[in-house]
Amino acid sequence: MKALLADWKLVLAMGGAAIAALAMIAYAFFRPAVDPEEAERKRRLHLNQIGRIAEGQVVELVEHPPEAKEARKRLFGGSARPLEARRPRHLVSYSYSISGVTYHTAQDITGLEGQIRFERLVAGQPASVKYDTANPTDSIIVADDWSGLR
Repeated sequence: MKALLADWKLVLAMGGAAIAALAMIAYAFFRPAVDPEEAERKRRLHLNQIGRIAEGQVVELVEHPPEAKEARKRLFGGSARPLEARRPRHLVSYSYSISGVTYHTAQDITGLEGQIRFERLVAGQPASVKYDTANPTDSIIVADDWSGLR
């Protein structure tokens, strides 16, 4: 014990490391939950601001039925579902080419019905796509205040 106290720098470093580890564990357990729909909205807004436009094409339209109640259960049994979860989900699959590379992706456009009419979309329809020049795989075909669908 006396030898341990004599090396006070080692004790101080170990104590600091223990406090840092406890802080990281506490943050992992108590950090606020990220709402996936809010994160997607922020991603769309960001791409709408910085995105470059490329010509694309609608490949497929998919309408998924509402999620089953059991699929949305949370930790400790919370099962409250927002109204959006009770509606069918609309997905638009599209492709676009940048510098000779063709990208195929899909976007969930549920909640953006004010920008487009899902029933008027058809496969093969031309569309404008906004993409991130730093990461061309990150793209959108519809945003809250922009639509590349014609």
